[in-house]
Amino acid sequence: MDIVIITDSSCDLPLDYIRDAKVSFLGLVSNFKGNDYVEDFGQTLSYKAFYDGVRNGEMPTTSQINSYRFFEEFEKHVKENKSIIYLAFSSALSGTYNSSLIAKSEILEKYPDADITIIDTRSASLGVGLIVYHAYEMLNTGSSKDEIIAWVEDNKLKVNHFFTVDDLNHLKRGGRISPTSAFLGTILDIKPILYVNDLGELIPFTKVKGRKKAIRTLFDTFKDRVVNPEDQMIFISHGDCLDDALFLKSLIEKEFKVKGFKINFVGQAIGSHSGPGTLTLFFIGNNRSL
Repeated sequence: MDIVIITDSSCDLPLDYIRDAKVSFLGLVSNFKGNDYVEDFGQTLSYKAFYDGVRNGEMPTTSQINSYRFFEEFEKHVKENKSIIYLAFSSALSGTYNSSLIAKSEILEKYPDADITIIDTRSASLGVGLIVYHAYEMLNTGSSKDEIIAWVEDNKLKVNHFFTVDDLNHLKRGGRISPTSAFLGTILDIKPILYVNDLGELIPFTKVKGRKKAIRTLFDTFKDRVVNPEDQMIFISHGDCLDDALFLKSLIEKEFKVKGFKINFVGQAIGSHSGPGTLTLFFIGNNRSL
């Protein structure tokens, strides 16, 4: 039985990789300037237009992928007699995972022999992308479904996510920090560093003064926690701040030999909540626990 690996647009992988690897995905929905957009890696709504709008005061909202869309996607592959692995956006950050479970249940009522595995990656942005990348590498080199699932389950909580934001007001909007903290932090040029924990939740890690210090803290955290960097593809996503992403990449390259880098924008689904200037680093460590 053929295998199809499906993900959602929260993975934030570069469009050229999505096309080259023929990644199957469903797009989350964002409402921007009064219009609904199904996220498709910058094709319909460009990353630049999105972030320019947010900088100019637009306040986009997002919605999860509903169970009907999952049912349609799953049914298409079930009819082709394919085994399905769906790698989902963290259930702590979106209801998309739960929608996929509802759809799976409905599919099994109609197609009792359907083979569908749904995995809560407990990851976000290119943290999901890192897992998807490895799953497709395994698929393309002949790994079985069970081998791919085992790798994902064994490694998903080793995928470290560390990030900083430039504008604290977006964290305030999402309830991540208080209005007072946002106000004082902005005045004092305080930059928070956050991470994703084992439950897939966004958690404060530390605070530093100034953007350059924040970027160097991301690198210092990488130095402390990365394992076998020479065997790793390192993933960096950014909220329309490519120069900062490249600076972070250069810090890593100066001290480490790595397999390569995947760098891309933070998409609308996550960028609506983190804002322009978000910079995030993803890599595999021994664990996520601090």
